[in-house]
Amino acid sequence: MPDLLVSLYSTELADLKSKADDVGISIRPALPPELHLIVSWVRERFSENWASEVAVAFSRQPVACLIAVEAGKLLGFACYDTTARGFFGPTGVDPDARGKGIGLALFSACLQTMKALGHAYAFIGDAGPVDFYAKTAGAIVIPAPDKGIYEGMLRSMPK
Repeated sequence: MPDLLVSLYSTELADLKSKADDVGISIRPALPPELHLIVSWVRERFSENWASEVAVAFSRQPVACLIAVEAGKLLGFACYDTTARGFFGPTGVDPDARGKGIGLALFSACLQTMKALGHAYAFIGDAGPVDFYAKTAGAIVIPAPDKGIYEGMLRSMPK
C-alpha cells in the first residue's frame, strides 16, 4: 500500500469540513483518563499494532487522538503524529457504525487539528483506501519506490 500526501491548505479540505459537519456525532479529543478504554477498544476491534499507536498518541500533549462518541459510546477514533510527525492514522470506526460518515468526520477533524498545530501537509502511511483519501481530500500517492516507514517492523507471530 502506498504512502499518501495531503495538502492542509487545499480547497478540498474546506469541502471535506462542510460534509463532515453534517454527521451529527460528537468528535472530540480523547482525555488521558480514557486511555485504557480506548486502547482496549482499538485492540479488540482492530489490532495490537494500532492499539500501540493509540497509546503513543496519549503520550503527546495535547493527546493526539480524536474520538467519535454518541450517547456515551465510543464509535471511532483517529490519531495523528504517532508513527512519525505529520502522519495521520491509525483511524477506525466500529463495524456496526460504518456508513454514517463517522470516518469522514474523524478524518476531517484530524486534518483540521494538524493544520491548527502548524502542519502544512499530512502523510498517510501505508494507506488502505487510497481512492477514498484521493476523492475526499485530494491526497496524492508519494512516488517512493524504496521502503516505507513500516518496512522491517517487528510483527506478532501467530500462536
